[in-house]
Amino acid sequence: MHITGGCHCGAIRYQAEIEPERVSICHCTDCQRLTGSAYRITAPARPGSFELTSGEPRGYAKYGDSGGLSRQFFCPNCGSPLYRTDGDGGAIGIRLGGIDQRRELTPRKQIWCRSALPWVENIEPLPRSDGED
Repeated sequence: MHITGGCHCGAIRYQAEIEPERVSICHCTDCQRLTGSAYRITAPARPGSFELTSGEPRGYAKYGDSGGLSRQFFCPNCGSPLYRTDGDGGAIGIRLGGIDQRRELTPRKQIWCRSALPWVENIEPLPRSDGED
């Protein structure tokens, strides 16, 4: 599937080919901190298909919970998380929130569930609203 996307302020744009059946939710503590939320959803790009079409992200490297090196990229203007690469820069995981076609993508698996927040699987009973109350 061809996707496009970018950051919140519009300074960075990208395009890639992804495999929708590989979209996943990660509950690791790094993803919780990086998103400021309960988990992160990632769409892996097909090898060699990811292309920045405008802007220049900033990045840093850190060893994750898995022990592997992970390079995180974000917009230097608005701070939006964009994507990650593994230590050698081969695998690219695009952050779902920046993908223009995100409504068409459904996570197919969850990983690092031992770090999941205890309430994350039971939000259905919470009151719902179509806007801010």
